[in-house]
Parts: sequence; C-alpha cells; structure tokens
Amino acid sequence: MTAQMTYPQHARALMTLGLPLVGGHLAQFLIGLTDTIMLGWYGAEALAALTLAHTAFFTLFLLGTGFAWAVMPMVASYAARDDEVMIRRATRMGLWLSILFFAGTVPLLWFSGPILRALGQAETVSQNAQVYLRIALWGMLPALAVMVIKSYLAGLEHTRIVFWITGGAALLNAVFNYALIFGNFGFPALGIEGAAIASVLTHGISLAGVVAYAKGKLPEHDLFTRFWNPDWEMFAEVFRLGWPIGLTNLSEVALFAASALMMGWLGTVPLAAHGIAVQLATAAFMVHMGLSNAATVRAGNAFGRRDAGHLVRGAWTVIALSGAFAAVTVVIFLAAPEPLVGVFLDPSDPDRVAIVEAGVALLAVAALFQLVDAAQVIALGLLRGVQDTRVPMWLAALAYWGVGMPAAWMCGFVLGWGGPGVWIGLVVGLGAAGVFLMSRFWGRTVPRLAAA
Repeated sequence: MTAQMTYPQHARALMTLGLPLVGGHLAQFLIGLTDTIMLGWYGAEALAALTLAHTAFFTLFLLGTGFAWAVMPMVASYAARDDEVMIRRATRMGLWLSILFFAGTVPLLWFSGPILRALGQAETVSQNAQVYLRIALWGMLPALAVMVIKSYLAGLEHTRIVFWITGGAALLNAVFNYALIFGNFGFPALGIEGAAIASVLTHGISLAGVVAYAKGKLPEHDLFTRFWNPDWEMFAEVFRLGWPIGLTNLSEVALFAASALMMGWLGTVPLAAHGIAVQLATAAFMVHMGLSNAATVRAGNAFGRRDAGHLVRGAWTVIALSGAFAAVTVVIFLAAPEPLVGVFLDPSDPDRVAIVEAGVALLAVAALFQLVDAAQVIALGLLRGVQDTRVPMWLAALAYWGVGMPAAWMCGFVLGWGGPGVWIGLVVGLGAAGVFLMSRFWGRTVPRLAAA
C-alpha cells in the first residue's frame, strides 16, 4: 500500500514530517541570533569574543553531529522492518560516539586562548573567548546527545516533539541570556560568562526533555537500560556512516569561513554586508535543511523496504517542494532587498548607506544561491537516507574547494567583481555540488535499488 502512494500523498507525508523539522531548525537558528543580538547590546568587545567563540564551538559541534545524522537514516531503515532491537543499538552507539567526541573536544576548548592567539587573534578577544568556551564546553555533550536523540525521534517520524523542544529551548535561552548577561531577575550581570552559562543550561534542559519523551513515549526501545554494554559491530557501523557526514558539514562551514576572510580583505563594509546576507540566506536554508531531513527519513524508510518506486516518487516530491520554496525566496530577495538588509542596521550608523548598497548587490546573487543550495542539501539528504555518505563527502569537498573556492577567488579578485564575485563563486561551488550529488543519486542509487 505504501509503495502505491501518489505524489500528493507523498507531499502530505513530507510536509507532516518536514514542517516540524523546519521549525526546529529555525528555532535553533534563533538561539544563535539571540546570543549575537544580546551580547551586541552588552558591548562590542563581548560580541567580538562571542563571534570567535561561537565559530570554534560550532565548528567542532558540526563535526561531531555527523554521528547524530547517521542515526537518522539507520533508525528509519530499521523502523521500516519493525526491528526495534537494531533501532536501540544504533541510537545507543550514536550516543557512545558523541561522548567520545566530546572527550576529544575538551582540551581544545579549554586551551582555546593560546590556540586562538597562535592563529593571529587579538589577546583580549582570545582571552574573553576562552572564558566563554571554558564554560560552554560543558554544553557540548548535552548538545550532541540532543542531536542523536532528535535524529532517533525523526527517524521514527516523531518530529513535532523535536519542534516543541527546540522552540522551548530558544525561548529559555533568551530568558537565561537576559537574566545572566545583563543582571536581571535578581541575578548578577555576568556578561559573556552569563551567555555561556545560559547556553549550558539550555542544552541541559533540552537533553532532559528529549530523554523524558523517549523514555515515556517509546519505552519499547529501552534506550538507557544496560547503556554501557559495548556493541562494537554497531559502533563501527554508525562510525562508518557518521564520520563522512561530519567532514562534509565541516567542509561546507569552512567554505563560508574562507569566503568571510575574502570579504574581509575587501574591507569592513563588504564584510558587514556579507554577514547580513549570510544571516538571511541561512534563515532560508533552514527550510531546505528541514526538508532534507524529511527526505533522509523517507528515503531511509524506502531503503529499508528496498522499495525503489517509493524512493523515486518521494525524491521528486521533496525536490519539487524545496524548489518551490527556493523560488519564493528568490522573489523576496529580488523584490525587497533594501528593507531586508536595513533591518540589521542602526539608522544612525554612518556606514548604513554603503552597507545597504553592498548588501543589495549580494542579495541579488543570493537569490540564485537559494536554488543551488537547495539542490545540494536535498541531494545530500536523499543519499544519507540510503546510507551513502563516503563518496558524497568527496564529491561535496571537490565541489566546495575544487570548484567553489577557486571560482570565488577568480570572480572576486582576478576579475575584480568584489563581494558579488565572491558570492558568484559560492554559487558555482554549490551548483557543482548539486550536480555531482544529484547525478550520484539518480545515476547510481536509484538504478541499483531498482535492480535489487
């Protein structure tokens, strides 16, 4: 019966599964945005330290989430076969790998000050970033564990709770920041230390929420009984699928970090405009990321049943949904760039006019960026669903760094197109990733599953 689902039925299933995931990603985005805004109110020095600290924390976090993303398609595939034992084994080993990864990050974050200074960062900013990270690092483990359990829940299509817990975390983070950064509600004003404490509290409460839901609503999986019993076969399988995902995440983040450095070479105004354009593009990207997660679950379900027809119809449906939203975003970016950029700027800022002008030029390129970024992230989601992660990692890295980065340099500096040229290079790189990854899915995955 499932194999005979029509395209409208696939669309409804994907929207039911995907909309809460989209909301969860947007809520997660708001957590970082809230931190930035509130420490910006506190002071420029604190904001600079937070920016540096967030970059270090988020880079390591993204690398570690590869094991969480690996759990999602595995759980979806096992759920299609009603194999509750394998669901439990995969989730537990995802948590084990997250614990081990966290242990590896502790010395890096604890001694982040000397590392940042060695990378050329200013003494005061590096010291303040280390103050933040020595507190925030204790939130790394609950943050990674939350991602594993969210992936487990998403693989079982329990996505509404993912949205509600992430949305609640965003609200709590704002309240904790307001109390601890500025000294409200009877708390002392702790500045950047307060932001770090707020982050740890938020991650800890989120973990308590997802664990309570998993234990209460899905007791049949018994995730935490005999938790420390080793399962090396499944450990190796989750590791095999997860490390390429983590490196793919890192490769894409590094591409954008490198593009920010390039924009900095062009000057303060282009860099400020770049930061605003990235925030807007990221907000839109969260929708495609949620749909990509839904594609992973639906593809994992089809893969578990070896149902090529279901996989193909689901794939075309999620591509159409993502493409439709990208088209809407294109229209918005092209129709109203000035107000979109202007909302991030103080009306009294002497550089406001120049930044708006530069930002409008970047949003014109970001409109095209939406289409190619959507294609590559949906392709990654589909490939992860069928547990194909290693070759896609190399394809993505080739596209980002073998195509995108040289194109950004060529267009931005050799051809003299400046900031828009750097962004055109990003479009070329992400477009190449979309072509490479979609070609692998349609040219290899679908025919092989159909022949199985």
